[in-house]
Amino acid sequence: MDHPRFSHLTLNLDALRSFIAIVETGSFRGAAARVNKSPSAISLQIAKLEEVLDTRLMDRDARNVTLTHNGDLLLEDARRMLAINDRTIGRFRGGSIAAHICIAAPHDLGMSLVPRFLKDMANLYPDLHIDVRLGTTEFVEQSLAEGHAHLGLFNDIHATKGPVTTLYSEPLSWLTLKGGCASEQTPLPLSVALAKCAWRDAAIGALEQVNRPYRIAYSSDTAMGQIAAVRADLAIAALPVSLADRDLDIAPQSLGLPPLPHTHIQMADDGSEAAKLCAQVLAPTIQQLSPFGLHQNRPKQVSS
Repeated sequence: MDHPRFSHLTLNLDALRSFIAIVETGSFRGAAARVNKSPSAISLQIAKLEEVLDTRLMDRDARNVTLTHNGDLLLEDARRMLAINDRTIGRFRGGSIAAHICIAAPHDLGMSLVPRFLKDMANLYPDLHIDVRLGTTEFVEQSLAEGHAHLGLFNDIHATKGPVTTLYSEPLSWLTLKGGCASEQTPLPLSVALAKCAWRDAAIGALEQVNRPYRIAYSSDTAMGQIAAVRADLAIAALPVSLADRDLDIAPQSLGLPPLPHTHIQMADDGSEAAKLCAQVLAPTIQQLSPFGLHQNRPKQVSS
């Protein structure tokens, strides 16, 4: 049903993109970095949206910002409108590339970063079909080497030069359950990935270098499996610091645990045109979403 009295009002898609960025990054500052604006400009955009819609979208206090009921409703519509916008622009400017490509990635990246990339690619190149295969870093490297994957993402503690591109780096840290007692046990119980994992090797190597007794209490082929053991206070784990949250804490220095290296998120492709195209979109997407990427975004609770 048309509403002629509202025909002079038009929602600003740029403001809607900023609104979504606030929700996805968890802060006005993170949103500003993602859309390349200042936090004050983001605030003005939200104020204008509230004026046009004649409703409050966010409740603010000194530290936090939460979406109102109408803010939740807008979020759903905003995502639909931007998806239509991006698909339309991609149809005319992205070009038509009819191809089939396979991407291999570790489970943690496949769950956290790859979905946003797939959405971006679907909008820009709707005729490009992408399959994703998740596994260990060894699986990713083998898939690339044997030609089963056109583009691969993997974690490593060594920043490789040459055909491999490092997208971002962050520290590994010893994570423990807040208030837990696993870190006080001897030998130290570890939650690690299965064999041939850079994070596993870094953890065990660091402990052996300082002669700290340890035992493998829990092993999993995914970071989420390792985290489950830490949450249950069965073990501690050497994982990226960005995985610390309200339940998982970085082990205090008083425990005397050895320092750990940085982990590097890297990308490699087979040189094909479709893979190069994906890499051009994948790199900035992941750098924007990553906790230690170009803009240091870290999705936490929404704050002003």
